[in-house]
Amino acid sequence: MAYVKGGNKHDFRRGAPVENATRMPASGELIGKVTKIAGATKFFVACTDSNTRLCSIPGRLRRKFWIKTNDVVIVRPWVVQTNERADIVWRYSLLDINRLKERHLLDTL
Repeated sequence: MAYVKGGNKHDFRRGAPVENATRMPASGELIGKVTKIAGATKFFVACTDSNTRLCSIPGRLRRKFWIKTNDVVIVRPWVVQTNERADIVWRYSLLDINRLKERHLLDTL
């Protein structure tokens, strides 16, 4: 049985609800939509700057999320071949996608 510091195991129910903030792209990152799977960790992604890039998942993130067609992701373009290649750094959940639509960030996809 796990004990919570400062109280019993049910204290987490009494706390204030935690608001999960949607991760926004940092400088140099773009939002994109997966259009086609090209292999184990390679994906074609249509980005908000109207380029289609061949994206891969870096090794440290390969087991953290599974990506399917039509998923919305954050990509970081490579320094070399900026308009052709990128790395996928984040995958949005369905709730996050709805928040992005409310902010009109997915209008160009």
